[in-house]
Amino acid sequence: MTIISWIDLLWCLIPVILVSIIYVSWQGKPSEILYAAARMAVQLIAVGYVLVSIFENPSPWISLIIVSMMMVIAAWISIRPVKEHSGILLPAIIALGSSVFLHLFISIVFVLNAESWFHPQLLIPLAGMYFANTMNAISLAAERYHSELKNGQSSEQARLTAFHAAMIPQVNSLLAVGLVALPGMMTGQILSGVSPLVAVRYQIMIMTMVLGTSGVGAAIMLWLLNKKKQY
Repeated sequence: MTIISWIDLLWCLIPVILVSIIYVSWQGKPSEILYAAARMAVQLIAVGYVLVSIFENPSPWISLIIVSMMMVIAAWISIRPVKEHSGILLPAIIALGSSVFLHLFISIVFVLNAESWFHPQLLIPLAGMYFANTMNAISLAAERYHSELKNGQSSEQARLTAFHAAMIPQVNSLLAVGLVALPGMMTGQILSGVSPLVAVRYQIMIMTMVLGTSGVGAAIMLWLLNKKKQY
């Protein structure tokens, strides 16, 4: 596997500079993209050092604390489009937690046959992928649900329309994988020297579990929102 040095990583500034030049040439302000890129780098480097420490000293309690923090942060981000509505955070936490933890259990216990469910090298990366995709699905579902209600649709029709909208990214990913793009996890494994056939099996697990977490999470969120509206 090719090791990227910190010096070589400086070449990654080129895309950031190119996008910033476009901002400036079109009379825009590149401050947002520069801030986002700098924050991304700092966050990832900090997380990298934290993960090294956690991987060297695995603990079920630390793993649970980290995953719980990820869940709360993901829920908080997911409600941004509908934050003007009260009582949205708790349904988001319930939808995220129940959906993601179910699929983490299936992945780690049954698919991967892991000896330790709390092993951070398995639990944290998988939880991150599942939370990120479910977060987006819940966010899309909640936003579309309230928009359709505002447009005069019944709660049942708004729920169905919102669910369809939330699942568009997942369905598109399933249709495009292998033909249009190789997903990030599969690409990373191949670049690290893993056999493409092994990487494919991991990617199938990830994509089906992400489909499940997104669909179940969005459904639970919409069910809770619909129930809340009835009261």
